[in-house]
Amino acid sequence: MINPQTVCIAPMLDWTDRHTRYFLRQISQRVYLYTEMITTKALLSSGQAEKLLTYNKEEHPLALQLGGNDPAELAQCAVLAEQYGYDEVNLNLGCPSNRVQAGCFGAALMAEPDLVIRCLQAMNNAVSIPVTVKLRLGIDHLDNYHYFYQFVSRLADEAHCQTFIIHARKAWLNGLSPKENRSIPPLCYDWVYQLKQQRTELNIIINGGITDLESIERHLQYVDGVMIGREAYHNPYLLSTVDQRFYASKQPSLTRRQVLDNMRYYINQQQQQGVALKHITRHLLGLFQGCAGARHFRRVLSDNQKLKENNSQLLLQAVEHISSSSCL
Repeated sequence: MINPQTVCIAPMLDWTDRHTRYFLRQISQRVYLYTEMITTKALLSSGQAEKLLTYNKEEHPLALQLGGNDPAELAQCAVLAEQYGYDEVNLNLGCPSNRVQAGCFGAALMAEPDLVIRCLQAMNNAVSIPVTVKLRLGIDHLDNYHYFYQFVSRLADEAHCQTFIIHARKAWLNGLSPKENRSIPPLCYDWVYQLKQQRTELNIIINGGITDLESIERHLQYVDGVMIGREAYHNPYLLSTVDQRFYASKQPSLTRRQVLDNMRYYINQQQQQGVALKHITRHLLGLFQGCAGARHFRRVLSDNQKLKENNSQLLLQAVEHISSSSCL
């Protein structure tokens, strides 16, 4: 049986909103999607759940990622995730931003295994959908393999967590920005491979620095799944053969033009609900990455004056200079 999480798209703040996820779903029917991280405080604020948790039914399989450190609040939010039909709820243990650290969650929680265990236990006791975590190899000076292995093993053994999404770098909580933390700490894929060898029963998904399908194939020789981040956003048509290559799908991929036609229909629907064109088109800029005319496509869809007209015909104007039939 093929693991539904064989290929996943990373949760990316301000990027993987419901419009992005609907767009990516036009390119791949099977890739596993994650929301942006949503904090428990935001989700439990009066009247926010409907706004933050609404999604398009086409987005499944879909996981909700949470940021927080209070077991009771996380349990409440996990219940909301299940009520709204999410396939999984994921706890963020990897974000190194100062704002997240100030709230003592994200990567900072890797120094607090007892608290993390209480959080996961509360979530698992509250819902029947899978409760998973996304983490780093370590933080600051807690960055040796023994600590990493023991941290994961305790979450598995004491909190019954079975799926671990591992960004194969440590995080520096002081001295590096979130952007720098995505590139400066060296990648160490071998730690993730070794963990899988030692804990074969766990579902291990590797993340970090993965930008092409050949790399995915190589990683899948050692782990259960691969998560792609920014490359899937900047070059989304990379996903066009994922279903056939990794999920044994016999369905043909949509062409870029078919994807764009579907998005025009979606935009028209969303505009009827009061969504501005610019909130959707900003996610489409990479569709023709690598094609002649791609710069014109991006320029048209970034034109603020034209975007103010809120006319979905702008997508047709944007694609006018894409001349290669292989890109259409």
